[in-house]
Amino acid sequence: MHLRLIVPPDCTDLVVDTLLNDARVTNIVALPGAAKRPAGDVVHCDVTREATSDILAWLKSQGIYDQGAVALTTVDASPSRNARETEEAAPGAPDDAVVWDAVVDQGYAEARGSWAFYAFLTLATMIAAIAVVTDSSILVVGAMVVGPEFGVVAALALGLALRRSNLASRSLILLVKGFLLAILLTTLAALLARTVGWIDASDVTAARPLTGFIWRPDKWSAVVAVLAGCAGVLSQTAGRSNALVGVFISVTTVPAAGDLALSTAVWAPQQIGGSAAQLGINLAGMTCAGVATLILQRSIWHLLAARKEPQRSAQHHD
Repeated sequence: MHLRLIVPPDCTDLVVDTLLNDARVTNIVALPGAAKRPAGDVVHCDVTREATSDILAWLKSQGIYDQGAVALTTVDASPSRNARETEEAAPGAPDDAVVWDAVVDQGYAEARGSWAFYAFLTLATMIAAIAVVTDSSILVVGAMVVGPEFGVVAALALGLALRRSNLASRSLILLVKGFLLAILLTTLAALLARTVGWIDASDVTAARPLTGFIWRPDKWSAVVAVLAGCAGVLSQTAGRSNALVGVFISVTTVPAAGDLALSTAVWAPQQIGGSAAQLGINLAGMTCAGVATLILQRSIWHLLAARKEPQRSAQHHD
């Protein structure tokens, strides 16, 4: 991980010396007086992922977060020998390390909401509604991938796991508002389609071998939601965003919202209840699994940190 720091001049020597004395840090560059807003010295360094949370926690304790600035980016490749030696100095695997400050920052970014979030969720719900009408499994998968809801679900789980009520409440409100708007707009579009004769109740209530599972939740719906929640949170904390695609096409949140909107428009009460239950099961299952995964990760992280601290103290003493 690459750190770009803006450090008050009276703290620069301490920060640079501390980084130099840590074998898990390399490529240290100090630029006195280079920063203008906030004013201060600029310090660049590369830190092993396993050590990033430790370094950031120390910087926060020194007031750098408040008096200066910290920016964090991922280094895609660092083929130099000193980088390999630095990585060897940090025990453990990089993928197992969690950069909690980055995870929390990402959570707040997801919970902030934007017009794009509402637009993608609405479009995904409309695609899911068309998938129900045409009984198309391909469109169901497309709707799942387009849906942006998992990032907000992960932010909700993070807020609950870390007891950040502000993050949890913002995420929950965004989820509720997003799905209500998406379902409302999709229902209006379905009513229009019904008025012009494009759809009727039989399109929803007829046998649907490929999409009927959407409004018929069962025990496996809960199991898949829990597993997807665990996989999604792990992919975000480990920096493996490519795994999120699998999460998107595993859960039935957006398809259930599309089925709910369509069933409301043509008034199919049985399917309204089933699709609403499917939506609730998936959201609740992913959230609970995310909370449990984050709590377990945090507990393991604290345990490993406690074991490493005596080793680092002994190395500094030597």
